[in-house]
Formats: sequence, structure tokens, C-alpha cells
Amino acid sequence: MCHYAGKHYKMHYVCVGCRVAFKRHFGPDGHRCPLCAAPMACAGRDFAAPRRRDVKAWTVVAAVVGAGLRYEGREPCGCGRDPKFRPRTRAQVRARRVVATRNGTPLAEMLAHPDPHAA
Repeated sequence: MCHYAGKHYKMHYVCVGCRVAFKRHFGPDGHRCPLCAAPMACAGRDFAAPRRRDVKAWTVVAAVVGAGLRYEGREPCGCGRDPKFRPRTRAQVRARRVVATRNGTPLAEMLAHPDPHAA
């Protein structure tokens, strides 16, 4: 049974500056934050927003979304795929940044690996 089949689920859009997330239908022109009117970044279908006062978690979200990654755990139909890895702590982001600069690989590629040394 397909998880996303038959329905058009809303995408999560985030404003990292305001630390808010909203679910909206995908729009070609994007969405703006209702608090600051800045363009919101698409975080994917499987994003779980941290609490607004959790600044450390939002810095991790800013690093992941800033690198161009989304919290898309499944294929569009959702058949048999496990969610993709995304860092959850600042220590995980820091370790991946160090390895990315040492190896010369893009940060987005390193943020997607569960173990930064196995890239």
C-alpha cells in the first residue's frame, strides 16, 4: 500500500528566522512567512518542526535546509523506503562540516550520510 498515493499531501515550509513551520500545498511561486514576509524554504513532507524556543534544533534545521536538503524520507509513492538520514544535533552537523572541508566534498552530500567517515 502506497503511503503517498492517491492524495496530494501538503509540504512543510519553514522560516528559520522566525522559527515557524507551516503546511501548505506546493506552489510554483513559493510561500512567504506570515510574520516577516520573507520567502519560506520547503522542508519536505516528513519534516517535524522543533519547538520554537529550541534554538539549537533550529540551527540544525537552518544548516540542513540551507544546504538545499529536504526532510523527504520516502519516495513520492512511499513504497518500502526508510526515511533518509538528516542530522538532529549541532554536534552531528559540526562533524560533517569538518569532514566535508577535509575531503573537499559538498556539505549537502555529507549532511545526507549517517556516518560522515563512511562517505
